[in-house]
Formats: sequence, structure tokens, C-alpha cells
Amino acid sequence: MYTGKLIFSQVTDFLPMHSFRQCVERYQGHHKVKSFSCLDQYLCMVFAQLTYRESLRDIEACLRAQSNKLYHMGIRSKVARNTLANANKKRDWRIYADFAQLLIYEAQELYRNENFGIELTESVYALDSTTIDLSLSVFPWANFRQNKAAIKLHTLLDLRGNIPTFIHISDGKLHDVNVLDRLIPEPGSFYIMDRGYLDFARLFHINQWAAFFVIRAKSNFRFHRIYSHPTEQDTGVKCDQTIRLAGFYPSKDYPDKLRRIKYFDSTTGKTFVFLTNNFTLPAQTIADLYRCRWQVELFFKWIKQHLRIKSFFGTSENAVKSQVWIAVSVYVIVAIIKKRLKITTSLYTILQVLSLTIFEKMPLLQIVTKNDCKNKINVPSNQLRLFD
Repeated sequence: MYTGKLIFSQVTDFLPMHSFRQCVERYQGHHKVKSFSCLDQYLCMVFAQLTYRESLRDIEACLRAQSNKLYHMGIRSKVARNTLANANKKRDWRIYADFAQLLIYEAQELYRNENFGIELTESVYALDSTTIDLSLSVFPWANFRQNKAAIKLHTLLDLRGNIPTFIHISDGKLHDVNVLDRLIPEPGSFYIMDRGYLDFARLFHINQWAAFFVIRAKSNFRFHRIYSHPTEQDTGVKCDQTIRLAGFYPSKDYPDKLRRIKYFDSTTGKTFVFLTNNFTLPAQTIADLYRCRWQVELFFKWIKQHLRIKSFFGTSENAVKSQVWIAVSVYVIVAIIKKRLKITTSLYTILQVLSLTIFEKMPLLQIVTKNDCKNKINVPSNQLRLFD
């Protein structure tokens, strides 16, 4: 019989608690706090994410039913709905944002050599956003439309491991292209974007950082062809051109050369036109890179289905951002566990199993794999050795 830690404690053992305390001190998270610490708040919210709780009352009822196990979960205070609601409202959301960024950095190091379908040594990122609809009467700060509220999750996804490396939470009115002003491009990396991010001044900023971009062109795009490169029509690449922008303002915003690739996708029957500042990769590889952009769409679909980010436990801006960042940290810590324990099971399966076994006392590796992990019990013996 296994008499070790709870599954929940085994999961949180992967959290760098020293870094968490530093984040709390950075934003004075314990200012005027008597009992319910930031760690207690964080663990309660992690529990809510892992077990798919729907409300604060739901969290309170479930944790009070297991009150004799709270200490072993790392929760040192009594869990009350009002206390947790007040903590979500007043504790600075940047505590959990910074902590999630530390976990993201750790996950990136673990997945640095992960294969995503294209043989490239450089980092490849996909940038996109998703909208979460809200009630205007309940969330009046989340401006979107006249009779509707919403927030946007602008996400930069590392395609090696599908790790979100940058997340910006804004109201629904912020246009996607404005998020490029918040990015610090990584030299030598590739940034894959849809045409909603087409702004030549901002793209030229990425080019000046010695980074590469792949983006779809708009239908009214004007240019001057300088040179046409030879292509193989069988691959779907219709043309591969070196161009310069036409028009006063576009040519002023991006004075350098660009590469224009026209590609026909036989599976969908659609024709795409891509713009990039990379002139060395084959045109087919550029098209394949853009196809990988759909990983960020799948990421949005996944977290909306399996994490609690569509219904919120608080109505204030601070509570919403705290919940989103804690949900991201849960996603990343599960990805870290998957890599460190060398688990081949999908993240979906791991989360489903954790949701049902969070209070069990079993080896974590045993519940997420089909292996029967048995603990070796060393029985001390006073028997002397006859032979050395």
C-alpha cells in the first residue's frame, strides 16, 4: 500500500516555490494579509483548474469536504468563498503572470529540441488571438461592442511543444496588430502570423531585429516585381518572387525587399499568397511553416475546452487576469511533468486522470501510465554477510 503524498502534492512538487515567493515579494502580495496567503490562493485555484470546478461555492464545498487533507495539499488556511473571492479581487495578478512566465521558460528549455514537423534549428512562433465573450452588465470594464463585453487573449505560441511564451490580456476592442508593439523579437526566429497582423512598419521592426516573419498578404496588396525565382509547379508553389512595395506609405514603412510566394493548397483547393523576409528557405518550407500556424488555433480550442477560462470566479479585471494566468501555469506545469517523467500520454488524458485522482495516494507516474509502479520496501536486517 502506498502511503506517500497526495497526487495533488506530487503535481505541485514540480513548482519552483522559491521563485513563487520572490514573485509575491515583488508585488507585496502579503501586504495586510493575516492568514490566507498567496500560496493558499494559488493552490485553491490550481485545484479548481485540475478538477473542473465551476464556481467559488463549488471550490469551497469540495475543499471543505476534504478538510483533513488540506494541510497535505499545502493549503495552510481554512478555505472560505468570501476569502478566496477577496483574494482574487485584490491580490495583484502580476504575481501569477510572472510565475507563469518562469514556468514557461522552464518548459521552453525542456522542449527546445522537440520536433514539430519541419526540420529547422531556429525557434518558430505562431501569433494569434482568441475572444472570450462576457456579459456587459457583469464585466463593464471589458469593452467590446455596444451591447457586449469580451476579453482577448493575444498569444505567441512556441511550436516546439506548443508552449505559450507570450500572453497579453486586453479588452475586446484592441486590434490584433497593436500587440506587435509589445513583442521583443528574438533574432533568428520565425514569427508566423495571419493577415490581421499586416502592418509594414511593424514588420520592418521585426526585420531590423534580424528575425523572420511569414504572413499572408491582403487582396489589395500592391507591389513591383524585381525578380522571379524558378519553381516546381508539382509542389503547389505557383510563383516565388522578390518584390518591393508600391505606394508612398507602404514603401516608406518597409523600404527593404520582400519575398512573395503564391501557393496552391491541393487539400483545401485554396490559393494563398505569403510575404516573408527570408530568402534562403525553399518556398515549400515557407508554405509548410504557415500551415503550422494552425497549432495556435488548436491551442485556443484546447484550453477553452479543458481549462476554466470561459467562466470566471470573479468579475473584476484583476480576478479575470489572475484566473487566466493561473490556468496558463497549470497547462505549462502539466507539460513540464509530461516531459520530465517522459510520459507519452497526451495532455488531455493526463488532465482527465488528475481530475479524478487528485486526493489519491498513488505514485503519479502510475496513474498516468499503464505501468504498475511498485515501491521497493527495504527491510533492515541484522544478518551478517557470510561472503563479501
